[in-house]
Amino acid sequence: MSLETVRLSQTAKDQLIWLKRNTGLTQWNELCRWALALSLRDSSTPLVKEVVTDSNVEMSWKTFTSPYGDIYLALLKQRCLMDGEELSDEAIARTLTVHLHRGIGYLHGRPDLRSVEQLVSTATG
Repeated sequence: MSLETVRLSQTAKDQLIWLKRNTGLTQWNELCRWALALSLRDSSTPLVKEVVTDSNVEMSWKTFTSPYGDIYLALLKQRCLMDGEELSDEAIARTLTVHLHRGIGYLHGRPDLRSVEQLVSTATG
């Protein structure tokens, strides 16, 4: 597992398809960045520790983070420390995967999410 490629589960893919259709955002990476930020904001530890990334959706780290790769990496490292994880590449990649999937689930669990404005409102509390 590494940060070179971000992969999604089939469930996350299906949830993102719904989110794309309902919010008007068309790029996987944009929705995934919102989802990650939303999950990282939640101080609880994700219940799911292992995610099977079995869909055909994948993107490079650079595509996922856009020009903000250093910021996202710092956020993931901070979260690893908060959760008592080591700062290994594998722990950071696992943290990315579980938080990304939890965040996608959070967004998908909002049936009232029908626009970019509502997405921003949801993510900013």
